[in-house]
Amino acid sequence: MPKSIESSTPLSPGDISAVIQMAWEDRTTFETIFERTGVTEPGVIKIMRAELTASSFKMWRTRMRGRVTKHRELRSAEMKFDDRAIADHRRANC
Repeated sequence: MPKSIESSTPLSPGDISAVIQMAWEDRTTFETIFERTGVTEPGVIKIMRAELTASSFKMWRTRMRGRVTKHRELRSAEMKFDDRAIADHRRANC
């Protein structure tokens, strides 16, 4: 059974899959990931490090570093999409 990483409840394989999927999406914020799964940004990083290959993790970290869309407070007012709606339709099947 996977253990909880920066979350108040243990994560199922489906939850871990959902975290990984939302983490790769540019428009899904870390705040939305926390609201859906209870996993904080440092927890997402730990999950990604544990579940991805080293090269994939490095690619993801390079991609996410400094990305404005991954934090609601850093987004400009012109961004008209709701990341909560995006995350809703991308739930894991597990």
